[in-house]
Amino acid sequence: MTDRLFVFGVGFSSRAIIENIRDQFDWIGGTTRSEGKAAQLAEANISPILFDGETASDELLSALEQATHVLVSIAPNASGDPVLNACRSALQTAKPKWLGYLSTVGVYGNHDGAWVDEDTVCKPVSERSIQRVDAENSWLAFAEETGTPVQIFRLSGIYGPGRNTFQNFKKGRARRLIKPGQVFNRIHVADIAGAVKAAMANPRTRIYNVTDDEPASPQDVVTYAAELLGIEPPPEVPFETADLSPMARSFYGENKRVSNARVKSELGYQFQYPSYRVALPALYQSDVKPG
Repeated sequence: MTDRLFVFGVGFSSRAIIENIRDQFDWIGGTTRSEGKAAQLAEANISPILFDGETASDELLSALEQATHVLVSIAPNASGDPVLNACRSALQTAKPKWLGYLSTVGVYGNHDGAWVDEDTVCKPVSERSIQRVDAENSWLAFAEETGTPVQIFRLSGIYGPGRNTFQNFKKGRARRLIKPGQVFNRIHVADIAGAVKAAMANPRTRIYNVTDDEPASPQDVVTYAAELLGIEPPPEVPFETADLSPMARSFYGENKRVSNARVKSELGYQFQYPSYRVALPALYQSDVKPG
């Protein structure tokens, strides 16, 4: 039997994963919501299938039933997980060797800067994080019911080529927001791809934090990027008076340091970009210097 990978939601992270594991599969298909993006997937040798997040076409269900590996990169909503809601029977028929679900460290909620790991009790704050916890639990229940190995990857703040603080400077959006004691973890998209590949080689139901080694304040990252650019950093802006969207402000309500020890110890994965201090100089060379 040939190995076939089906991806729900081909975006920034899942595209990096696909490129990292492409040579393991005889066929790769992925969903998108628009005809325009479908054409782009076809050009990238990813068989495009339209999915609006609600109704699964016969084409989608047929392709999914033949999948040996499934990656889910679609956010849940108030109705639950879109993939389980629309495609549960097809997944049960497929009996994939591996199923990966891209989640978020937002499920942990606020821990006032303390360290958390995969065994820490989730206490999500925002509605989107509450929905993520529910979706994770639904996938874990699916794993128990069907025997499908389901791996949940809790990702921290994602960045990489074309999506990083240098781009914020380029667009005039770089800011140094100051909230004393606030830290965030980050993860380079290449390390998401690398960790998922390592986990796929050990297909058992498990949760993994995919995150860097160095939780840091957001202003430190901006200041370091400005140093690399050879410019003055933007002025400091107190968090309390900053003009932020409700979603952006909610991120600052969750303060924690996320451990990646399980990925290292169980999967033997070595991070290419263990901190922004390693990643930003490389991104400067790829994203800034060529221009």
